[in-house]
Amino acid sequence: MVLAAASGKGVRIENVIPTHLEGIIAKLTEMGVPMDIEEDAIFVGEVEKVKKVDIKTYAYPGFPTDLQQPLTALLTRAEGSSVITDTIYPSRFKHIAEIERMGGKFKLEGRSAVISGPVQLQGSKVTATDLRAGAALVIAALLADGETEIHGVEHIERGYSKIIEKLSAIGANITRSSAAETKL
Repeated sequence: MVLAAASGKGVRIENVIPTHLEGIIAKLTEMGVPMDIEEDAIFVGEVEKVKKVDIKTYAYPGFPTDLQQPLTALLTRAEGSSVITDTIYPSRFKHIAEIERMGGKFKLEGRSAVISGPVQLQGSKVTATDLRAGAALVIAALLADGETEIHGVEHIERGYSKIIEKLSAIGANITRSSAAETKL
């Protein structure tokens, strides 16, 4: 859903259970992401302006820690400062240095990351260190001007089946140039 919001296009996501996604639906709605919720599908519409939000992760049924990294990338587009606090994995901010290479503005404060925006990310060479960081970098690449080269894509492919085909289907200009990198 975060990637759909970053894509700049309306995207329909099928075979979902919306009641299992209430936390992310609530935060994306707060961020100004238009959505149509159906029984087993969600349509994520085009986002005109991303609004700042503060997020604190908790164990289920709280806001999932797995989503803080992808949201970090999208929040680079928000007006003002957003704060993400990870109460579960406070060291899960390795992706921030990579998004900073793309022009993201962050400040780490203990278990929290302050994201200042909006900024226009620029394509760069970045490295995914794990699955969630890889997802954040893919989202950042979709938001960026220019080409982004992502190394460490094996982390991304481990968790996201047919990611290149799926991104191409929503209009991303993506290629895999070797076993170690993907260009967006």
